[in-house]
Amino acid sequence: MHFPFTAVAGQSSFKLALTLAAIDAGIGGVLISGPRGSAKSTLARGMADILPPAIVTEASEAQRPTFVTLPLGATTDMVVGTLNLEQILAHQRAQFQPGLLARADGGVLYVDEVNLLPDHLVDLLLDVSSSGINIVERDGVSHQHRAQFVLLGTMNPDEGELRAQLQDRFGLSVQLSNRYSTQERMDIVRLREAFDDDPESFVAKFAAQQQALTKAIEAARIKLPAVQCSDALREFIANACTEACVDGLRADIVWLRAARARAAYCGRTEVDSSDITSVAELVLEHRRNPSSNDSGSSSPEEQGSPDSFIPPGSAYTRPPMRSNDHPDSRGLESGSTSDTEPGGSSSDSPSDTTESDDSDWGQMPPQVQAVSSATLNSKQLPWTTRQLRVRHSDAKRASVLSETPSASHGSNFRGSVASSRDSRSINWFSTLMSNAGQWPLKALRYRRARTGSSALHLILLDTSASTLQSRWFSQAKGVALDIAKQAYLAREQLAIIGFGNQEIQMLLPRKRAPKSLKLWLDTIPAAGGTPMRQILEHALQYQQSQNRRTSSIAFKTYLVTDGRSSQSFKGLSLLGDVLVIDIEQSAVKRGRAHELSHTLDATYWALPA
Repeated sequence: MHFPFTAVAGQSSFKLALTLAAIDAGIGGVLISGPRGSAKSTLARGMADILPPAIVTEASEAQRPTFVTLPLGATTDMVVGTLNLEQILAHQRAQFQPGLLARADGGVLYVDEVNLLPDHLVDLLLDVSSSGINIVERDGVSHQHRAQFVLLGTMNPDEGELRAQLQDRFGLSVQLSNRYSTQERMDIVRLREAFDDDPESFVAKFAAQQQALTKAIEAARIKLPAVQCSDALREFIANACTEACVDGLRADIVWLRAARARAAYCGRTEVDSSDITSVAELVLEHRRNPSSNDSGSSSPEEQGSPDSFIPPGSAYTRPPMRSNDHPDSRGLESGSTSDTEPGGSSSDSPSDTTESDDSDWGQMPPQVQAVSSATLNSKQLPWTTRQLRVRHSDAKRASVLSETPSASHGSNFRGSVASSRDSRSINWFSTLMSNAGQWPLKALRYRRARTGSSALHLILLDTSASTLQSRWFSQAKGVALDIAKQAYLAREQLAIIGFGNQEIQMLLPRKRAPKSLKLWLDTIPAAGGTPMRQILEHALQYQQSQNRRTSSIAFKTYLVTDGRSSQSFKGLSLLGDVLVIDIEQSAVKRGRAHELSHTLDATYWALPA
């Protein structure tokens, strides 16, 4: 028994998004993003109880719409369906066994923690949500069935980003907050307490509201085909999508459909401005490109500006200045190549304070250094993307093999060597079909071994104030840019996490490495202290979450730092190959990057002076 949809306190935007998706399944479902405890699952599960039976077009009127949950650990066969082996053995004929997609047809397909869904299941959802048909083809036997459903996905952005392709497939998106007033918290607790004490009575209390909402949705569905939208409002949608720099035309289409659904829900046959504005943020929240706020020329370099590489709706923002920063403090302008830090003559620059205590750096306001014009040649870095190998015998660690020669200042850039496992597995479908009517089986057929793996290059970029000394931060950005270029050439994925000012910030969520990052890297400031232990603990958690999403992922992690931290490194570890890149170029190193490389069992490599 679900907590009633209409009994949930607040969350008006969330309720509106679910109601519109229920009126017009063509909107494409709803993505709900928010922290734990914000009623994501409660409202999502309650949606099935307000769907009119009419959504189930191939079922009797008495049958309620289905609510199907797709678990993260589901197999492909569980999702798309499989064959009934008993029928093959007993009657020598193939019989299709429906999967979750077939059960969800006409109802709701719910994916909790959709951002952690394995890539192979994401690919399936993309195919089916696009066509509305599930096609299963195996060894000459093909079966297809309708799979039209309202797709609901919930996620906590702190646990990882959602693949951009699937994110855009969701028609509407809602960003929730778990911040409530004292009175709101009291009301929510009372409602939950009443439901837990006597669920049946509580549900009965809201039965009239539930039924009224169901009838309103059903009436809106009937009215929807007659709803019209003027050219003036269509033009407004087109202009707004252009200003938001959204990709493609899906936003325009979804916005119009959502506005029409709201008009029908309000009992009107003409879309008005209130319909447009009410659904605007639901449509654009996960599609808006941050570069929509930028201005300037459209030179070829700027057309590939870094903001355009950030997935819409991701946790990325340009690193903000702290509230205690000096309002008139300014870093180097983007693209500047001056060696003098802002704020006066060269005597005030960090390069002349090399003997100052490290704590002095934490007192400096955030400053920007542009990417060094003398970026590194990739041959200087002790790694090659083509040398990635996935360790299949330990999916939890997803380590990497490498035969890279010794680095200039340390041991091999290596991964834990694992014995290879025979990747062949029996293809029972093909085996049974080829041996139909024969027992015992005379021959086994095997599945083709999977080749290749997904690679993730994870850059941990030190953005603490101490890196501003002698323009080390500029050199660090050059290293990050070079790594990104090589990952791009290999068509591999990249993620960048910054750590400084006692904060950890996801600068670039996991995605296919973009072609250029220079302009974006130029804008990243450095400030404050170095949360070294926290970044490594966070990076391990991030790797583990990505490994749950893609078990065959191969990690190459680059810790770009000057090593200036007084924190203990004891007990720290990371998955896969790790390269510590020491950007400190002092004659006598005061940082502990080399010590950190030993703790992480990583390769140590010092930036050439």
